[in-house]
Amino acid sequence: LIEYCLTYPACYLDYPFDEEWAVMRHLKNKKAFAFIYYRNNELCINLKCEPMEADFYRSVYPCITPAYHMNKTHWNTVIVDGSMTLEELAPFIDKSFRLTKPKR
Repeated sequence: LIEYCLTYPACYLDYPFDEEWAVMRHLKNKKAFAFIYYRNNELCINLKCEPMEADFYRSVYPCITPAYHMNKTHWNTVIVDGSMTLEELAPFIDKSFRLTKPKR
């Protein structure tokens, strides 16, 4: 997931919480677009989304839940348990990247 997120332009990897959570950030505004961590021995990624989409995705994908330790209206947690491929997860990462990118 980290390698994939680093393919986005002008972003970097940060460890603000003693290397327990990998945080992917935009270089210009320092806003995070992905939080990658383990919880209950499961790999998780928190991603920003539109509020109405958040509820919809939670109802469609069992591996998507309200975000752990984040605003549950705007963020979802995806449990990376193999039920979604990277190709299926990629649009969620892309959306989070676009929602948090620096304004022009």
